[in-house]
Amino acid sequence: MSTKKTAVITGAGGVLCSDFARMLAKEGYQVALLDLNEKAAQAVADEINSSGGKAIAYGANVLEKESLEAVHQKVKSELGDCDLLINGAGGNSPKCTTDKEIYNEGDLDSGIKTFFDLDKSGFRFVFDLNIIGTLLPTQCFAIDMLGKKGCSIINISSMNAFRPLTKIPAYSAAKAGISNLTQWLAVHFAGQGIRVNAIAPGFFVTTQNIALLFDENGNPTPRTEKILAATPMRRFGEAHELLGTLKWLIDDNASGFVTGTVIPVDGGFSAYSGV
Repeated sequence: MSTKKTAVITGAGGVLCSDFARMLAKEGYQVALLDLNEKAAQAVADEINSSGGKAIAYGANVLEKESLEAVHQKVKSELGDCDLLINGAGGNSPKCTTDKEIYNEGDLDSGIKTFFDLDKSGFRFVFDLNIIGTLLPTQCFAIDMLGKKGCSIINISSMNAFRPLTKIPAYSAAKAGISNLTQWLAVHFAGQGIRVNAIAPGFFVTTQNIALLFDENGNPTPRTEKILAATPMRRFGEAHELLGTLKWLIDDNASGFVTGTVIPVDGGFSAYSGV
């Protein structure tokens, strides 16, 4: 079995996590790419392997422990114990998104979706996808890290965790939970030498949010205009701009005393008061 370190990434077929995978492969990690969409993960694995790295794609459901346990055994057999876990799976649902930012008198009878119309099942799905979708992979893979040196868990938080964004209460609350869970896990595993931190991206264009940010003609939506007006750097982030923070957080020589942190990478969004 290889003595190289193994990184496990959930949501690995997405825009941001696929970039994490490419970078880690270049750093010498063997990479296990977990995604509900195994085809998307396989495309990333093929790219990494064709460039001389080592990656294997696995279809996995982060909401089903049985699925994760089965993948865990495959990863151990094919790549070895997990040294680094990136909990990248997450997202929102239109079922728990309001049509307007602020409730006004008469909205109940206007035919628009208000706070009072939010779907309980959608709210629960968003919480499960983000919170349970971080809890279960951590339970399955962090057990490999017990008693080892140089192991890390990286969670993906959000700007929503610092200040809730309008229209998306479930996602905002869930990501606030991710930040809190990151701190809890950092304390819980400190005695085992497992460092637990989170990255909180600002606004990046992904397949999940592109329809909210640009219309069918590629023009910025009003929400994009508001986002950029509140981002001092006046642009969206690019996926590669998260890589330096990730590289620092997983390097024991550079950040060995760093645990329980949530690092914003947001173009100044969290620092800007609007005036």
